[in-house]
Amino acid sequence: MRLNRTQGAAVSAVVLALLFAGGAVTVASADREEAPRTPASASADAGFARDMSVHHQQAVEMSFIVRDRTKDEEVRRLAYDIANTQANQRGMMLGWLDMWGLPKVESGVEPMTWMGMGGSGDTGPLDGALMPGMATNAQLDELRKASGREAEVLYLKLMTEHHRGGVHMAEGCVQKCTVDIERGLAQGMVDAQKSEMALMADMLRKRGA
Repeated sequence: MRLNRTQGAAVSAVVLALLFAGGAVTVASADREEAPRTPASASADAGFARDMSVHHQQAVEMSFIVRDRTKDEEVRRLAYDIANTQANQRGMMLGWLDMWGLPKVESGVEPMTWMGMGGSGDTGPLDGALMPGMATNAQLDELRKASGREAEVLYLKLMTEHHRGGVHMAEGCVQKCTVDIERGLAQGMVDAQKSEMALMADMLRKRGA
């Protein structure tokens, strides 16, 4: 079928319009991929990354302390696993903050504010325990002075409480964070630390504690 000039012009106009629309959709899609949404400094994503980095740092510190205070291979192996895992996770979270262009420490904001908690208690942090589950300075000093079975039991008890606080925080991120990869990491923390808490309970029973 042959088209007259008027019909041919109309068809050409429709084709051009469709091509333009398709190009606009492609450009818009590319813009979304190249410019992903960045979490705000006061967001749960940023707050969790900051707070859990601090929480993890103490777990790494306690694990290195007990490795020097006991020769028990079971405890030393657990301590190494915890230190290695949490140091790597801490690096990831600090890396996200860098990528988002956000400060690693936000002055004037208490820990856990992103969860609606506003710190570890109404009276503020207790002897260096900035967040739930964290050991106090006195408890860390006690761990440094202990040795053998005493150090093992103290470490297992302190780390159990530390994990309990960490699980609570990670569950908060699973509920409130919006960055999928961060929510995935938080859920992984929940699963792994609950498993380690069960292992530590068994290790404490074996040591009569």
